[in-house]
Amino acid sequence: MEKKLLILGLLLSHDMHGYQLNEVLEKNPGTPISLKKSNAYKILSDMEKDGWINHSQEQEGNRPRRRVYSVTKKGEAEFYRLLRENLSSHSSPEFPSIVGLDFLHLLPTKEAIALLEIRLNLIKEKFQQFDNLSSEIKQNHLTTEYLHQFYEKQIEWLSALIARLQSN
Repeated sequence: MEKKLLILGLLLSHDMHGYQLNEVLEKNPGTPISLKKSNAYKILSDMEKDGWINHSQEQEGNRPRRRVYSVTKKGEAEFYRLLRENLSSHSSPEFPSIVGLDFLHLLPTKEAIALLEIRLNLIKEKFQQFDNLSSEIKQNHLTTEYLHQFYEKQIEWLSALIARLQSN
């Protein structure tokens, strides 16, 4: 549901060809879900079969022809149905990258601290991507605000954990 909602929402903002859509999905740190290129094209194909989107052919210069996707009236209705369903529900998130925290005590403390510092730096890099976003993007995309605060809390918690391990 979320992947279709995301694609429909992006296409409602403006018509796009597949490459543009994938660029938005890959380059935007605020994209809340992972969507691989092949999966995005499969979803586009399925939505076109369902009558939610259609495409027209476009050609620029000597480039190959490409499909430009747009949302149909049926697709717009589905977008709003999916949006309402998404906003009125909650699913428990999964955090596969934190499983190791339960076994941290099995490593020597110095090694655990060193590994957590590497993780902390990676999280700080991700956090910095949100600080570098334009104010327009931050205002218009609540997921960026949510994820910015999420990473900020991760940095605080992980820093406190490292400090606690260093003091032992």
